[in-house]
Amino acid sequence: MSSLAEKKQMVAQIKERLEKAQSVVIVEYRGLTVAADTELRAKLRKAGVEYKVLKNTLVKRAADEIGVSGLDEYLQGPTAWAFSLKDPVAAAKVLLDFAKTHDKFKIKGGIMENKAFAAAGVKTLADLPPREVLLAQVAGAMQSPLAGMANVLQGPLRKFGYALEALRKQKEEA
Repeated sequence: MSSLAEKKQMVAQIKERLEKAQSVVIVEYRGLTVAADTELRAKLRKAGVEYKVLKNTLVKRAADEIGVSGLDEYLQGPTAWAFSLKDPVAAAKVLLDFAKTHDKFKIKGGIMENKAFAAAGVKTLADLPPREVLLAQVAGAMQSPLAGMANVLQGPLRKFGYALEALRKQKEEA
């Protein structure tokens, strides 16, 4: 990458990825074999995650332009970036799972909502349930009070029905 125009274009692309991503995981890939790297890329692609090896200086410039804070400590050595565009936990789950079986592969940190965080934050993110489960939990939480309210509102109608039934039986007996 030699010309200033190419560098500016690359910074613009990185900036766009950082803005679109729901979360970003930063990793050190030093010591991975080609086969392991290919396996990782296939798993990330399947999870809908973009995985790129980018120059730290260009990432820093792009991050500074969009106001990402706390990123400097993660820009040391060979760094790869996993951009989760749809599910914020997808990259974290795949990369943590991969790191369990590959000792040299290290999670450095992550970015979410323009704030960088340490590797422990990536683990916390990976422990969250998938987006669909979270949405189901929210829907269930919203439905529960509505069901309770429907029962409360049906109470007087039910009592009225019991009273009418009792009155009918009383008239039959008389």
